[in-house]
Amino acid sequence: MLDVVKDPFSMTELNIPGSSGGERRGRVSSHGSPKELRVVVGTNDLTNPRLEIKQVTSIICHRGYVRATMDNDIGLLLLASPIKFNGLKVPICLPPQPSPISWLECWVAGWGQTSSTEKNSMKSDLMKVPMVIMDWKECSKLFSKLTKNMLCAGYQNKNYDACQGDSGGPLVCTTDESSSKWYQVGIISWGRSCGQKNTPGIYTLLAKYNRWIKNVTQLEGRPYSVEEMWDSPEQPRQNSGTSASPVPGSRTAWLLARLLPCLLLRALFNW
Repeated sequence: MLDVVKDPFSMTELNIPGSSGGERRGRVSSHGSPKELRVVVGTNDLTNPRLEIKQVTSIICHRGYVRATMDNDIGLLLLASPIKFNGLKVPICLPPQPSPISWLECWVAGWGQTSSTEKNSMKSDLMKVPMVIMDWKECSKLFSKLTKNMLCAGYQNKNYDACQGDSGGPLVCTTDESSSKWYQVGIISWGRSCGQKNTPGIYTLLAKYNRWIKNVTQLEGRPYSVEEMWDSPEQPRQNSGTSASPVPGSRTAWLLARLLPCLLLRALFNW
């Protein structure tokens, strides 16, 4: 997991989670000056004094982003220097093509609020909850502006959900074929509220953007590499209601992946 901040020494200004898929690249979407942003890596605890902080050199938004519907809510961050991977800093795989009919296990993670009504409920420890991907047709009955570039995820009869401050974080899943290999399936994008039973959250469907990511990284001279090898995820430390995120293991890869919705960064630069 990654965290994007305006001031790395004042984490209260902005905590937006993300994910890593390589050394120098970040999946993100936004407007504004990249000089105002820093990417924090290498910890599940934002109070850890030994944080790796990276400068952002450019932000590449998806040109098809539609604010009214949050369609194409994705972009890329280019970092000034590579990330040195270890047990806490590992890349994540893009979804396989074609995507599996169903996923074996899914989790969502972030540093956002643990209560929708308490703005001060954001945590310095990385939190996670299990998720189940919902049928798209059923979800479209609940959300009229749902597009084919989005997916819905929640947990039946539970109030498990992402919340304010989690936007941009990853929805990661394993498959029946490889339970130890983790794929980023979605990006936390928007929702009606958070923590409501039987009300799913909406995610950018990452499988729709594999080609876009590869094309952009090639144009930038840092082509995406899919030559990652994966180990079993570490067992996470439990927290009340949620917990520290499961972290897939990995060999060093070439691309840093960081995901973040356009609307949040636009709001940031209008702060």
